[in-house]
Amino acid sequence: MFDAELLKKDFPALNQIVNDEPLVYLDNAATTQKPLSVLTRIKNYYENDNANVHRGVHTLAERATADYEAAREKVRDFINARTTKEVLFTRGTTTSLNWVSKFAEQILKPDDEILISIMEHHSNFVPWQQVAAKTGATLKIVGLKEGQLDLQDLQEKLSVKTKIVALTHVSNVLGCINPIRDIAQIVHEMGAYLVVDGAQSTPHMKIDVQELDADFFAFSGHKMMGPTGIGVLYGKEKLLNEMNPVEFGGEMIDFVYEDYSTWTELPWKFEAGTPNIAGAIGLGEAIDYINRLGIDAIEQHEHDLMAYLMPQLKAIEGLKIYGPADLQNRAGVLSFNLAGLHPHDVATALDMEGVAVRAGHHCAQPLIRLLDTSAEATVRASFYAYSTIADCDKLVDALKKTKEFFTI
Repeated sequence: MFDAELLKKDFPALNQIVNDEPLVYLDNAATTQKPLSVLTRIKNYYENDNANVHRGVHTLAERATADYEAAREKVRDFINARTTKEVLFTRGTTTSLNWVSKFAEQILKPDDEILISIMEHHSNFVPWQQVAAKTGATLKIVGLKEGQLDLQDLQEKLSVKTKIVALTHVSNVLGCINPIRDIAQIVHEMGAYLVVDGAQSTPHMKIDVQELDADFFAFSGHKMMGPTGIGVLYGKEKLLNEMNPVEFGGEMIDFVYEDYSTWTELPWKFEAGTPNIAGAIGLGEAIDYINRLGIDAIEQHEHDLMAYLMPQLKAIEGLKIYGPADLQNRAGVLSFNLAGLHPHDVATALDMEGVAVRAGHHCAQPLIRLLDTSAEATVRASFYAYSTIADCDKLVDALKKTKEFFTI
């Protein structure tokens, strides 16, 4: 195990005063802070190795290319993909899922069905609405049971007509962990493809894409201590070979003739133009940092924080927590509301105490409406490796002060 309090010293943004209070950063589901090693690595690329990749034979270009492709290998190892051909660099989870939706447009026909859940982030909800509208396929939505995915509803709605099942691994609102490996088995028995939004799982728990057996798996760098603007789409090699590129131009071609072009091999077939070189290198450094901490240790640390915090939150009269009661099936994401108070007012009051949380619909409006919150919003506190027991205490104390202030 690591010392989370000591860990904070590695993160410049965490060592500041906000509204005359030491910052308690609990908005990690939106984005995580970056350790000095990641910031330094990006700075080093721009100061010493700033050149385009794959195109030059001069020293800077060769160093940049080596570091860029080394980052891809780090990703491959981190998620246990079979080969780097299955690791595509994108702008983030949203881009990755949109690329898969374009593949779905290639293969779907009227009468086919797409299955998603009510808890999906808009980036794994809206693209499938668009695919259904374009192809004539039917979009079906799986509901909830006791704050988590209703597996019986999933099985009942899954049929031989189902061609795509797209699900989040961890809900960014409920914090529930979906049993992707078990779901993959029944999805594949029906002959369908499984698409997984791993934005909220990859930073917090061990991901083995071969064991999960997802056909596509997407995640973002900025939610795992890496820079913004870089993400990953994992896809099984066979499917990526069948999938058409989404963008066209330099780098992704093999030969260009006057009347037609051919595409280069995986993974570069999908990476048109100058990629986010610094972003990929920064993501690689973030993976190194996570590996030094140990992903299992991070997961255990967050579980311990939830076990410590949950009883204290439940003891606050009028505070309602959403999601599963079983802590074994919950990641470090807590959405809640205080009776009689708008979530934005609560978040603003917490901010005055130096506690940074998120308030709103969290890009999951269908889910928030289902939860039947009066403001169609919740307050969300989300945790990471550098979150501490003291942070939990400060959150509880700030919530009690907020409740007292608005009650008077």
